[in-house]
Amino acid sequence: MMIRSLYVKFALYTVLIMLISGCIAFFIVNTIYHQYVKEENDAKNMHILERIVAYGSEVEDLHTFLQTEADVGYKLLLIDPQGGATMFGEPFRDAQIDNRTVERVLNGKRYHGMRDFPKETFVTGFFADEATNSVGMPITYDGKTYALFMRPNIKLLFSEAHFLLGGLMTGMLLISLIAMLWMARKLIQPLTALTNATKQVGEEQFSIHVPLDRHDEIGQLAKSFYTMAENLERVNKMRKQFTNDITHDIQTPLQHIKGYTDLLLDDTLSDEKKRSYKQIIIKETERLSSLTRQLLILTSLDTVTEKNGWTNVRVDEQLYDILHRFRWQFEEKEITVQTSLRRATVFAERHYLENVWENLLTNALKYNRQGGEVHVTCEKSKGDVIVQIVDTGIGIPKEKLPFVFDRFYRADEARNSNVSGTGLGLAIVQQIVSLHKGRVTIESEIHVGTTCTIILPGQR
Repeated sequence: MMIRSLYVKFALYTVLIMLISGCIAFFIVNTIYHQYVKEENDAKNMHILERIVAYGSEVEDLHTFLQTEADVGYKLLLIDPQGGATMFGEPFRDAQIDNRTVERVLNGKRYHGMRDFPKETFVTGFFADEATNSVGMPITYDGKTYALFMRPNIKLLFSEAHFLLGGLMTGMLLISLIAMLWMARKLIQPLTALTNATKQVGEEQFSIHVPLDRHDEIGQLAKSFYTMAENLERVNKMRKQFTNDITHDIQTPLQHIKGYTDLLLDDTLSDEKKRSYKQIIIKETERLSSLTRQLLILTSLDTVTEKNGWTNVRVDEQLYDILHRFRWQFEEKEITVQTSLRRATVFAERHYLENVWENLLTNALKYNRQGGEVHVTCEKSKGDVIVQIVDTGIGIPKEKLPFVFDRFYRADEARNSNVSGTGLGLAIVQQIVSLHKGRVTIESEIHVGTTCTIILPGQR
């Protein structure tokens, strides 16, 4: 199948529109001609014929007079009572005229052939070079009555001025068409450049440059495209980094599990070493389990379409239960936990919401200093439930804050390199909060701490 370019389509549409508009205009003009102009044209020519007849009846030589009138732009057909016809000016293409029409004119009737000409296209009606497409009336000369028929000599009336006007109109149409096609090409060129750039992005070539300095919709499209390309490049780098990280995070515990399992096969090991090795295996297994659970949660969030299983959840009770579960970990790191939990209820998916608090408290624990503090508050304000978790940890650089909710992102410079992580926790938090029509914000300062605020719509 041949794929036509946008420029070819625009050119075809332009020509088609000009043809259609020309046909519509022709139809309108044709209607106006038949409804109004044709009768006026007949009356105007009848008035001219009246003057010719008035002067012709008094001249010395009728034939010379009629020839003079023909020379200035008229076709005249003079028929005597015996049927003899004399033509003045260029002959009609069809000089036949009905005998009864001639007889009526000789008897004093006027002939309105232009007015009564068959309703065809106005071009045919106006330019039909036929004797029947004329006006007629009797003329008396030298005591004898003749039938005189007249119509304008269209060919003679088209003088140089008319040809100039016609050439001018034709030139205007051609220039307009060429200008429209040129303008279309100028408009489509940046789209072509963006199309080529899109192909490069599709091939993961993100270092592109499209020279577009415009302030219209195409310029806005180009800016949006650059922003998209930058985001894709960043996401692509994070994806590759995540692949490396996740591979390492999976491979390391597997190697530890395998290594310590092989050691357990040694029958000479003491019970104390066996117990120590088993604890390491359990710890590494839990680490793998946590990682796969994060990945499964993130995958399930991408496919949530219904609110099946949602119920009213007491946020204060849920936070209290999770803090109680984390209590031994806080005590192990000598972290002081202060709480202010007011009664608050939201309509939510219980397990998803629990995952939010677990991720945030895990971060507050992992990235806190030994002997630090964690403050957890829950309150209601204007119908919303506001949860705030504040730690006194190592903090996150300000330039990294806009990206902390991106999947696979790990602000390594801001974190302790000894702390493991996948960069999925905060991405999961944001997606769950958005699923519940809420908002999440993070404020942080290096070596001071981090404040995470969750705002959820309360139970109405």
